[in-house]
Amino acid sequence: MTQAPTMLIAGCGDVGSRLGEALAVDGWRVYGVRRNVAALPRSILPVAGDLQAPQCPPDWPEGVLDYLVYSAAASQHDEAGYRAAYIDGLRHVLTWLAHRGQRPRRLLFVSSSGVYAQQGGEWVDENSPAEAEGYSGRVMREAEQIALASGIPATVVRLTGIYGPGREWLLNQVRQGYRVASEPPLFANRIHRDDAAGLLAFLLRADAAGTALADCYLGVDDAPAPLQEVVAWLRNRLGVTEWAEEATVRRAGSKRCSNARARALGWTPRYPSYREGYAAILESAG
Repeated sequence: MTQAPTMLIAGCGDVGSRLGEALAVDGWRVYGVRRNVAALPRSILPVAGDLQAPQCPPDWPEGVLDYLVYSAAASQHDEAGYRAAYIDGLRHVLTWLAHRGQRPRRLLFVSSSGVYAQQGGEWVDENSPAEAEGYSGRVMREAEQIALASGIPATVVRLTGIYGPGREWLLNQVRQGYRVASEPPLFANRIHRDDAAGLLAFLLRADAAGTALADCYLGVDDAPAPLQEVVAWLRNRLGVTEWAEEATVRRAGSKRCSNARARALGWTPRYPSYREGYAAILESAG
């Protein structure tokens, strides 16, 4: 490209805003679609709109859009809410693009490792069966297929459990004496918010530089770990000595996601494990 690319982030929330800020620094022209545009960083051009409504936002940009990132989040956590956010919303955006004759160079669809059904602690990668039984994973997988069949070159990015500033559920649970089963080990996968945005930025920069992208990448740190280990480490850092009275908490899923494909392309997470990521959160909080 002879000039900096133009990108639109549909569903420009926490991760999307971090992504947009990073590429705006590189000179990219970045538009962000969300209901409350007052929450957007100043470097992102606001497009007020509801992805779940069929009407195109009145401020939809004119001209060429080189990249589209679909990064919506369900506001209603049931099957209807997931369909509205990930399937209806994506179809609306694709329709708006078609009506304006806009065909991005690539679509990044931000998905979830929830599309996997594996529960035995096994390793999974982009080639592993994605056959989730719950509605959230099934709907997300259906949305992935819509993105990949859209006629626009598309890449699905399956993010694992995102944590970071403002996403401190586990920290708060540990402070309250959170119990977790030790046998069998319940493996959890995570990625720091900044690394999630960083991976998306890395893929977009790579595509803009002419690097061929695969149709799917897993967004996860280097070290999936048993949840019991993470809880023990956090208890030690936080100085928590009491346990909650409730019985040991059990989680349904257990798998280990591999980031080998993204790493082979040259991406490196800033926070390679929960230790570095949570240490940064705790240090910033004083």
